[in-house]
Amino acid sequence: MERHEDIALMAHLMRRAGFGADRDELERLVDQGYEETVEQLVNPTDDIPPADDLLLYRYIPATETGGPNPMPGAANWLYNMVNTHRHLEEKTTLFWHQVFATGNSKVDNDNHLTAQVQMFRKHGMGNYRDLLIRVAQNPAMIFWLDN
Repeated sequence: MERHEDIALMAHLMRRAGFGADRDELERLVDQGYEETVEQLVNPTDDIPPADDLLLYRYIPATETGGPNPMPGAANWLYNMVNTHRHLEEKTTLFWHQVFATGNSKVDNDNHLTAQVQMFRKHGMGNYRDLLIRVAQNPAMIFWLDN
């Protein structure tokens, strides 16, 4: 019974800190321990790789192109959300994108939007002041604010 409760607790954590986890991953995380899992989510080490974009580009080459079409960037981001092992980092990326909203309707350049998402991914869990400075210098945000 205790194992079932531990898996339920870990499933709750993974839904809140990421986008959920399958049963095998939940069992692995329960074996790892709750505190260690939280530490790994908050401070991912370099040996936890991000999602492999090259695999996506190999099977769906159109996701690598930029320009005015928002679909490649959106597909790339969705792929990262589904396949990442850096769950909190990706959830935080989504959070900052919702806070600092930009969109293709006005920016009209997928490369700028994709670069903004990557900026949130790289710096979103760091210093807030540094993030604000980066957002203010980001081309997608500058276009969005008509500057």
